Amino acid sequence: MFEIKHTLCPSCSVGCGINVILDGEEIVGTFPYKRHPVNAGKNCLNGRNSIDCFKNKFESDDVAKAIADASNEIKSANASDVTVICSGNDSVEEIEAIKDFAESNGFDIGFYANNLKNFDDVASYDDVAHAGKVFVIGDLLYENPLIGRRIVHAKQNDAKIYALSKNEKAVTFNIADEISNSSVQEFLDGFKGEIDDSSVVVFNYVDEADDLDKIESLNCKILPVFSKPNTKGALNIIDSKSADEMVELFDNTKLLLVFNDDVVDEFDYDFTKVSKIISFACCENDTTKIADIVVPVKSWLEQDGSFVNAMGDVQNFNSVVESDGLGIVEVIGELNK
Repeated sequence: MFEIKHTLCPSCSVGCGINVILDGEEIVGTFPYKRHPVNAGKNCLNGRNSIDCFKNKFESDDVAKAIADASNEIKSANASDVTVICSGNDSVEEIEAIKDFAESNGFDIGFYANNLKNFDDVASYDDVAHAGKVFVIGDLLYENPLIGRRIVHAKQNDAKIYALSKNEKAVTFNIADEISNSSVQEFLDGFKGEIDDSSVVVFNYVDEADDLDKIESLNCKILPVFSKPNTKGALNIIDSKSADEMVELFDNTKLLLVFNDDVVDEFDYDFTKVSKIISFACCENDTTKIADIVVPVKSWLEQDGSFVNAMGDVQNFNSVVESDGLGIVEVIGELNK
């Protein structure tokens, strides 16, 4: 018998709702959740494909052995040689557990937010749709389509769209009144006279840390959009590090514990310099491929939790399927024994 269960999309920080289609206990597809306030029945390709990780998840037969092996490595290491990596892919509850685990054991902790940071006061998605001018940094119509939809609505409401992208063929350029391939600083300086209190700056990248200060100083509303579902939630709990600071951490690490992240894909770094890598993940990625130990953990579809979306709204989700596996919080409980 087919059944539909509601959850959140984990593909970025927009916080769209998706319905997961089950045939018995088997997940067979997704369907847009029409009553969800964020996406109102629309899902991008990433959202529709978000169940692929679950379909390709690690088997959990040897979890006990993997946890025991990980525990032995952790207990035999000097605390000063251990670095714990948490991620915007982790739920609020998982990040709190990871932070407590690192701090109670005296381990360094690393969290990377793509050089973005937390802003206390951000624009809502409705603010974007009703802005008089929208300044778009990044190809949001392609990379974050459900925010892109709000930008299109603004355009339909006669807003002027200014777009910056490193990609000369950016999809966002198709609706923009002004386009640029310059640096973020040059883009903002070039249109400084146009930015006013009717404007919203929406961005998913910056070139350097100074760009964040410049954006924050503008006389308008701003909305950073993150690539992972709970980066904003993580920023409420843990201070993020720059790319350079993360590399410095790696350089001083002998045992690297990676919780639900793919640092090998994210950083141009020679991870063979790290003596041991333990990856806690639900499915294969570039980090699990080189890890010395892989501890399978539950995906978001198999547990309850919460994400904080780009607007700062806390969004709870419930498990869609039952699982005999362990989540990150439970695994940390085992490691602490």
